Amino acid sequence: MAGSVNKVILVGNVGADPEIRRTQDGRPIANLRIATSETWRDRNSGERREKTEWHTVVVFNEGLCKVVEQYVKKGAKLYIEGQLQTRKWQDQQGQDRYSTEVVLQGFSSTLTMLDGRGDASSGFGGSRGGSSNNDYGDDYGAPASSPSSNRGGGGNFSRDLDDDIPF
Repeated sequence: MAGSVNKVILVGNVGADPEIRRTQDGRPIANLRIATSETWRDRNSGERREKTEWHTVVVFNEGLCKVVEQYVKKGAKLYIEGQLQTRKWQDQQGQDRYSTEVVLQGFSSTLTMLDGRGDASSGFGGSRGGSSNNDYGDDYGAPASSPSSNRGGGGNFSRDLDDDIPF
């Protein structure tokens, strides 16, 4: 096997308004908690069951931090792609503790708002959210397979190439 992959994809709801902090040189860092749930029907009782997992997400990408700061609120549905990172820290008693987080940084991270409200409060209208694969906050590099992409793979690209090609 050649190499390894560290990639996390989450689709879930924000549990509380995001916390935005700044580094000493002024760069933003966003922290949020995302809930993902699975439901099933209990075989014995026939009751509907639900299990919720909570994920800590840390955003270092400046463009994505701007989107989080301006538009993401408690209850928002998000599509997130990032990497797992575990960090070690000490509690008040001096005990070593570990936290595993989904980290969005650099060009390999994506955050897309999935709420289809279409009102002015969502900031974008419709179901298209703030997806970003670079530090400028635009979504020109969004993968064609992301949930917010247009059907057909690449937006208007295929229509631009409908002319006759001689080969």
